[in-house]
Amino acid sequence: MLDWDDPIAPFKAGAAPRDNRALMANEALTEVERDTYAAPAAATPRPVTLHDGAVPAVPPVADGGSDLDEIDHGVTGLEELEFGAQRIAVDDKKMINCRADLNQLVPFKYKWAWQKYLDACANHWMPQEINMNADISLWKDPNGLTDDERTIIKRNLGFFSTADSLVANNLVLAVYRLITNPECRQYLLRQAFEEALHTHAYQYCIESLGLDEAEIFNMYREVPSVHNKASWALQFTESLGDPTFNTGTHHDDQRLLRDLIAFYVVFEGIFFYVGFVQILSMGRRNKMTGVAEQFQYILRDESMHMNFGIDVINQIKVENPHLWTEAFQQEMTAIVREAVELEIAYAHDTMPRGILGLNANMFEDYLGFIANRRCAQIGLPEQYPGAANPFPWMSEVIDLKKEKNFFETRVTEYQTGGALSWD
Repeated sequence: MLDWDDPIAPFKAGAAPRDNRALMANEALTEVERDTYAAPAAATPRPVTLHDGAVPAVPPVADGGSDLDEIDHGVTGLEELEFGAQRIAVDDKKMINCRADLNQLVPFKYKWAWQKYLDACANHWMPQEINMNADISLWKDPNGLTDDERTIIKRNLGFFSTADSLVANNLVLAVYRLITNPECRQYLLRQAFEEALHTHAYQYCIESLGLDEAEIFNMYREVPSVHNKASWALQFTESLGDPTFNTGTHHDDQRLLRDLIAFYVVFEGIFFYVGFVQILSMGRRNKMTGVAEQFQYILRDESMHMNFGIDVINQIKVENPHLWTEAFQQEMTAIVREAVELEIAYAHDTMPRGILGLNANMFEDYLGFIANRRCAQIGLPEQYPGAANPFPWMSEVIDLKKEKNFFETRVTEYQTGGALSWD
């Protein structure tokens, strides 16, 4: 069974062990590969309610002691070279506010980050490799899909086609500058490429099916449930993308940590899951199998992105324990609950009636299940006691040990070069 947090673990024989000094995400706590889950006892905070489609404003970061507010932000990698400077030691490296030369990749401090980069490079794929002919025929057949099924396809292509661009912009314009570790930056560059690849995949699906490109790509400005999720995420991108923003104070370090949680834990770890289940459920029923296979590859990439981000978040916590205050934890809990409300609204909008063996109420339970996992992975208490996974078949979708995926089309145990036979 797949280790969700490290999807290609079965292929890592002989890989270098991870650095025990670096905190890893709680890799056993993931949503699809476990049948049981030990929930930490916790009081449930007040629910977050969204009215009239409004997106909650980003609250000010819970402040800490003023004695920690001396500015000490790190280097960028573009500083003037100092001739004769000492060689870098592992202990010189830090996740944020590092003063060591960022242009020197080694020595590695976070070996897990370098391994994730290598794993991502090995898992290269391109959208054109996936046959879309059956999808085109089914979409053009007036009796091939119901109106509700067509709505699911269009809504999800509308959300995802701009969502991955938002993530890529966040990485390139904000996160990369503020993470002061070269091996982590190496992975961020690979992730940015993969986000562009995903946007390419959605465009390829839209073009292949002959959809109205303006309608699909502008959906995040026209459909409230899509708009609300994108607007929620953009608040955090704008926060980090502020050219005057830098880390180095208690307040600003918490702001970075908050925005990393918003993007990696919420946007990639919660907001994508209604769409993934809906599209992959169609694939299980031998409908739109090309689109579903694209989403299967994307889901595998996104699971790696999310778990890299969780490792970074947890490492920042280890190196800066003063940031993880009780007030800050309550703020992060509220962010997760806001996100669940938005995703539930998206589920009801995309699926007003039950189809494909699914209904919107099932997603309420599923999103509670997912949110509990995300909270556990970053050290927050469970928010939805008793939430269960109504879609156990999702574990099949991510199982890399399968020789072929459940669409019965091609091998999905992908590797670069000539290592993989597609026959």
